[in-house]
Amino acid sequence: MTKRPTCDVVVVGAGMVGAACALYAARAGLDVRLVDRGAVAGGTTGAGEGNVLVSDKEPGPELELALRSAALWADLAQELGTAIEYEPKGGLVVARTPDALSALGEFAASQRAASVTAVPVDADGLHLLEPRLTPGMAGGVHYPQDAQVMPALAAAQLVRVSGARLHTGRTVTGVLRAADGAVYGVRTDRGDIHAPAVVNAAGTWGGDLAALAGVRLPVLPRRGFVLVTEPLPRMIRHKVYAADYVADVASDSAGLRTSPVVEATAAGPVLIGASRERVGFDRSLSLPALRALAAGAVGLFPFLARVRALRTYAGFRPYLPDHLPAIGPDPRVPGLFHACGHEGAGIGLAPATGRLVAQTLTGTAPELDLTPFRPERFDNDGGESPCVH
Repeated sequence: MTKRPTCDVVVVGAGMVGAACALYAARAGLDVRLVDRGAVAGGTTGAGEGNVLVSDKEPGPELELALRSAALWADLAQELGTAIEYEPKGGLVVARTPDALSALGEFAASQRAASVTAVPVDADGLHLLEPRLTPGMAGGVHYPQDAQVMPALAAAQLVRVSGARLHTGRTVTGVLRAADGAVYGVRTDRGDIHAPAVVNAAGTWGGDLAALAGVRLPVLPRRGFVLVTEPLPRMIRHKVYAADYVADVASDSAGLRTSPVVEATAAGPVLIGASRERVGFDRSLSLPALRALAAGAVGLFPFLARVRALRTYAGFRPYLPDHLPAIGPDPRVPGLFHACGHEGAGIGLAPATGRLVAQTLTGTAPELDLTPFRPERFDNDGGESPCVH
């Protein structure tokens, strides 16, 4: 026999996606508990750059999710002010060669047909947008809808304004299920929390949480490093990256892939990415990755050769084989909902994900079609299982 509910919904994972799920569920009138074994933004969110991007997404369900999220981030910025360090600075994607520029132009044209603002920029125009960019680029595309937030601050603010009861330092060890298979809460190392709905927002560990509920969700970690420079005056105006970054995001390769991504922050330091590799949960420092990041950044902005890198950090992007997150109810386990597997786009996609989950929790028709994100879509693919840690 199930116990009397402690709350309406338990959200597992206090990263950005979990914070957004808690916010929109609470605003839909639900009593929410948010549980994490660590601190708010203590996992992948705290190791992110805070990207809110449409520029790197091809037409399709993820781009639709990104466009909706970008609008919601702008609304949240109006509400929360400077507390989340929201910067609608736009993105600039650059191509070194005419062939690369031609491919980028075709990609941008397809995005424009899907409601993305993508403005072609010739070689001279690049230096009007970014005066310190290295000379010799063939051209690029300007994406004014791209933005940035400070991830740890933003996640903390979403949790704060949600009013959800927060339980940090509390590890979920089981998903409670009744005789009919339906969820009735979670077991933790500090006692049970009873609820008719559980949201899996555990990020890179989303596959492990799904397994606790008896279902498969093949979330795998992709390690990435970020270099952080000393604080500087604002010398880079946009998020600037090379056109091959999009191919790296879409790659299925387990090996190291790097492409230069450079952006300033409100606090002054410049963030330098991006690397991707599948090495499990190995946090070891990778000198080849860091050298490639530094070289790529200097290749875009030569002045960075004279700037000190003060630190580096690693994070694990929650990767699903088809590069789409799992969002919505799990038909295999009544009462289980998923909001994980966003890879490197979780910051940007969090608000729309949270709204969609809240809509399904309350029986409201979701504003986007959730079919491409259905969590059971991997049941018959025979792919890799999630890492156990």
